[in-house]
Amino acid sequence: QVQLVESGGGLVQAGGSLRLSCEASGRTFSSYAMGWSRQAPGREREWVTGISWSGGIKYYSDSVKGRFTVSRDNATNTVHLQMNSLKPEDTAVYYCAAVKTRVNDYVPTHESHMDYWGKGTLVTVSS
Repeated sequence: QVQLVESGGGLVQAGGSLRLSCEASGRTFSSYAMGWSRQAPGREREWVTGISWSGGIKYYSDSVKGRFTVSRDNATNTVHLQMNSLKPEDTAVYYCAAVKTRVNDYVPTHESHMDYWGKGTLVTVSS
């Protein structure tokens, strides 16, 4: 099992940046593909990005491509989401997620692929 704790959310003006972090417990972090999902008020959860266990393969939804960057540090069991050029429509609770995999180049592209979830961190983008 792995436990996930997100941090870094907050209030930012449109056009600004935030960096989210997700710290995972456990000794086999590098065996997990990771990702981020978000849920805005009154809307369905949206899968935002996924990253393979090596960090070499990444997936981004069209809504964040070119603005968000996902990365991971297996030495510190941490995944980061750098969010630039933020828009009011990026306002949501952002959730970190993990899925155990034996496939080195597997990258999750949907929240249904994930087994473990954090409790989320709120990002608010003001116009």
